[in-house]
Amino acid sequence: MARLLYSATMSLDGFIAGPGGDMSWLTEFLGPNPAVEELIGEIGAILVGNRSFRGDDPHRGDVEREGKAFGGGWEGPQFVLTHVPPAEPVPGVRFVGDLDSAVAEAKAAAGERYVNIIGADVARQCLAAGMLDEIFVCIAPVLLGDGVRLFDQPGGAMVKLERLSLTEAALASNVRLRVVG
Repeated sequence: MARLLYSATMSLDGFIAGPGGDMSWLTEFLGPNPAVEELIGEIGAILVGNRSFRGDDPHRGDVEREGKAFGGGWEGPQFVLTHVPPAEPVPGVRFVGDLDSAVAEAKAAAGERYVNIIGADVARQCLAAGMLDEIFVCIAPVLLGDGVRLFDQPGGAMVKLERLSLTEAALASNVRLRVVG
């Protein structure tokens, strides 16, 4: 059965996007990362939040990579959690209106592989619902100061994590964690 994994690149001060969802900061930290390449090979489907799907792209202006999952490094079924689907269909993308249905459909599509979550709000919802299995974070050597946090739940409960791996790449440190409670 597929498992849910939230992956993101985060600044050292805990932001995955700058103010207003700006992703341009990330461009200089995209580069060879064997742990990310391995992760991409483990993904069977993507579950993405509406803001992330419609939002800024660190590959903006790169015709080959813009608008593609992992900059074109991954292809497969994508599910967007949204209450407002676009008027025109998007090839390879299914728009789903509720979390339980989106997770069920993405898991079915992923088979034995991971459902990779993209988007802080979807990850927070999955964590709160007890659905999130793992977290993979690339920590970029930068302080953004403001923006969208990796997890933002003021007053939320503590969640224990177990470290599965800690690796280094040229432009980031990677940590992979299991949600244990």
